[in-house]
Amino acid sequence: MMRASKFILFAAMLIPFALSASANANGAKPSAAGPTSDDFLALEKKATEAYFHGDAKFFQELLTDNTVRTVGGRRISKAEIVKRINGTKCNIQQGWSLTDPVLEKIDDDTYVFTYTTALDGDCTFAHQTQKEASPVRSATVWVKRGEKWRAAFHGEIPIVDPKTLSETLKQEEPKKASAQQNVAAGPGTGALMAAENSVWDAWKNKDARKIEELTTANITFVDIFGNYFKNKPDAVKDWTGSICEVKSFSLTNGVGTFLSPTVGILTLTGSVDGECGGQKPPPVYGTSVYVKEGDMWKWAFGFNSPN
Repeated sequence: MMRASKFILFAAMLIPFALSASANANGAKPSAAGPTSDDFLALEKKATEAYFHGDAKFFQELLTDNTVRTVGGRRISKAEIVKRINGTKCNIQQGWSLTDPVLEKIDDDTYVFTYTTALDGDCTFAHQTQKEASPVRSATVWVKRGEKWRAAFHGEIPIVDPKTLSETLKQEEPKKASAQQNVAAGPGTGALMAAENSVWDAWKNKDARKIEELTTANITFVDIFGNYFKNKPDAVKDWTGSICEVKSFSLTNGVGTFLSPTVGILTLTGSVDGECGGQKPPPVYGTSVYVKEGDMWKWAFGFNSPN
């Protein structure tokens, strides 16, 4: 779909967070009655082509009215997304590809489609031209509206060597500083933020049992380096491993958006006092999908970004 470097319309991670695959944690296709990986791959290819040609009308129809996007930690509206895309011109040298597709089911009307984008070229917007990052890990939350599938969230994170992240972040600092903006939290945000704080606390304490309780049956996530964890055991192993040693954390700027009474998307900013991989973690601009099971909101999908 749309690229992370494309105005950084969509972003990604550092603290482990993931996505629910209630029946498809290992990338298996859902039953014949549901959509397939090929269905969403076709939609993603159409969206990518539309972006390359600055086709704002396509995205006006594709995106949900309450679509969730972040730019440098700032939530932007559907109107702003469409405005930014309008008039974009891309010069792609030798074609492009979407590979490694994995379809994850949240519920019957909500799926997450994750894949890898590779290309060679640049895009121009508002008289500024920049080379597109490649490869990147991409994910879209698709929600059914009537008989059509609409995009409710899209994120991308370049697949990088962790050792190069610090230099990348230095280059992005001016963009982050200029992008900050507070957005009023809507009803239900408090419940999602309480759940998110519990997940982060379990991660900080490397409490595998608590993580099991707070998350859905199957979770996956894309981390800040573009790594993708396809199942819950791998995710829990990573979160409770030795890569991060955390003294404390704080979560701010939480805003909840609800796709249905039982599915919500939370965007937030996380700050960490500690080390991950021998480095001080940067601010984390997180997007988490929650599913309500009984009276409890459980963490199901996450896409966090350092920019």
